[in-house]
Amino acid sequence: MIRRTACLSKLVQSVRVGSSSSLPTKLRDHRCFGPGAASNAEQACEASVYSKFGKNEYADVDWDNLGFGLVPTDYMYMMKCSNNGIFEQGQLNRYGNIELSPAAGVLNYGQGIYEGMKAFRKEDGNLLIFRPDQNAMRMKIGSERMCMPSPSLDQFIDAVKQTAQANKCWVPPPGKGSLYIRPLLIGSGPILGLSPSPEYTFLVYASPVRNYFKEGSAPLSIYVEEEYDRSSRGGAGGVKSITNYAPVLKALLRAKSRGFSDVLYLDSVNKKNLEEVSSCNIFIVKGNVISTPATAGTILSGVTRRSIIEIARDHGYQELQSVLLLWETLHIKIKGWNTKQVLKLFVHSSTQLS
Repeated sequence: MIRRTACLSKLVQSVRVGSSSSLPTKLRDHRCFGPGAASNAEQACEASVYSKFGKNEYADVDWDNLGFGLVPTDYMYMMKCSNNGIFEQGQLNRYGNIELSPAAGVLNYGQGIYEGMKAFRKEDGNLLIFRPDQNAMRMKIGSERMCMPSPSLDQFIDAVKQTAQANKCWVPPPGKGSLYIRPLLIGSGPILGLSPSPEYTFLVYASPVRNYFKEGSAPLSIYVEEEYDRSSRGGAGGVKSITNYAPVLKALLRAKSRGFSDVLYLDSVNKKNLEEVSSCNIFIVKGNVISTPATAGTILSGVTRRSIIEIARDHGYQELQSVLLLWETLHIKIKGWNTKQVLKLFVHSSTQLS
């Protein structure tokens, strides 16, 4: 196997969320809200969260040593949908366990999808959420593939905003991390035969996090996996199905036991083309060309991936989405590139956005 170093390009720094004026116009569709934008979330939490923490105070967390792991917060959002395909009005609930039938579609047949995004605290105390409308649209696409109804774009964004606002005291100080928000859509109704679930639950929970990789922004060692596949043609690799992730654990644990940070998967047919890392997309930067494998059903169309491509264009980079051969990449023989130029690789997804 081959040890490859993935270096974060300076280009990625442009995606870091600060003031809206620092972003290209097309990316200023993040959502900003604060104390002045009273919502159901703030009203629901007024007596409980804000009695424990002032509106501008923080939960008792060691922000300097925050990693990427579950830190239970105060509230989660939940709403349900029955056979009519319409989600009822949702509400905030205290964070905690949920009740499921042993015959629930998600438990027996893996009928579930999820999204991931982050809320950032600004210096003025307001919160920014990075492109939640894109996650809402991706969930809709994924739910269609998995034969599930999905919340409307407005329902999705409102649920995310309420969850972030209700857990505002858990959003790290500026520069200390972010609040990772996990919308989850599952087949919660009982079903015995192989069939779509009769009921669906959409819920959103959150956790404060910092760097996904323990190396932070330092170079990573990536293990090129040649035995196991992540996805195949005609499968569900192009959507964020929960069924895509448990199968990668064996290869990931093996790679980590050998000192690597993550696994780079190849295409399942030829075992020659770069696809993606376990939980993120991969990019190659060579001169003024930024290249990434094309999304053709086996690769997840990442929100951060799309953002990097759009920003790269604005910065004068030539963007290339195509088939990338592993050995051509390693030997720097990609057509049109001067072999004396420096080749950089980096990986990115919403979990690495900081």
